Amino acid sequence: MLEHGGRLRAAAQAYGIPLDRWIDLSTGISPWLYPIPDIPNHAWQRLPEPDDGLDAIAAQYYGNSNLLATAGSQPAIQLLPTLFEPCRVAIIGPTYNEHIAAWRLAGHDLHLVDTLNDALEIQPTVVVLCNPNNPTATHHQPGHLLAAAEQLNQRNAWLIVDEAYGDAYPELSITKLAGTVVAPRLITLRSLGKFFGLAGARVGFLFGDSILLNRLADKLGPWTINGPARFVAQKALADTPWQTHQIAHIRDAGLRLKQLITRTVAPVEPVKSTGLFSTFTTSDAEVIFEHLARHGILVRLFREASLIRIGIAADHEWKRLENVLQAWHTTT
Repeated sequence: MLEHGGRLRAAAQAYGIPLDRWIDLSTGISPWLYPIPDIPNHAWQRLPEPDDGLDAIAAQYYGNSNLLATAGSQPAIQLLPTLFEPCRVAIIGPTYNEHIAAWRLAGHDLHLVDTLNDALEIQPTVVVLCNPNNPTATHHQPGHLLAAAEQLNQRNAWLIVDEAYGDAYPELSITKLAGTVVAPRLITLRSLGKFFGLAGARVGFLFGDSILLNRLADKLGPWTINGPARFVAQKALADTPWQTHQIAHIRDAGLRLKQLITRTVAPVEPVKSTGLFSTFTTSDAEVIFEHLARHGILVRLFREASLIRIGIAADHEWKRLENVLQAWHTTT
């Protein structure tokens, strides 16, 4: 099983700190979740209905009706590789490990590369990347991605872009073009887990070619998203004022975190940010991780890359994070 952020209970046991005294900044999930509305009884009593309006509301929010609703991004990540005959696949990394695991498990010829140009040079059938990337926070400009999609399409090849962290910077998204005449072999993945803070609801969407979406729908079967989650997702995706406020809140907090990290633990190494998390490489990565953990703050350590990823803190948690990082700075 691959390791993910959010293993708070394990950390509490390992460091002997009660669960309720931790700040969990390991997941990149917004600390400000969409306010859960009262859920009507019928959402619990009836089987989920695919014509309940969720697809239409999602199409309006994302700007594309070529979609398939899924239980978060994970089912699509796991099953997409099974829709392709064994082929050469380039994945731009380091990145979300579930992509790598899924394509490898499906028997594809997997190549991990550093850049989009490197990916295109090996003439793959499929290119997979995250934008912004997790965990490096690398951003790809839409123009570059669409040019790559066009180049790949000329060879009947595909570009898959995971935009799980894309909502805070909608100007970077290319979801609206997935599966259209402009980019017929572009596939994108979106999720309500990060930006909306609704990771537990397990709601996501896949955008792209209608034939491919239908094949995936057949594999998933009926009722992939439960009724209460569908109800909450509709409210969240339709609430434009809340989304506008959330974008500003996340961007402000992301800049504040980036500046704090630069000032305290990474004064030399450049700090990158997606808004929802900041990341940096340092030879002190493990020591900094331990320092934070001993003070009840859980972040994500990527040992092989000497990289630390820190999510934004809730407003009431900020001062504690600031004090702990400042303490590190003072002692080094």
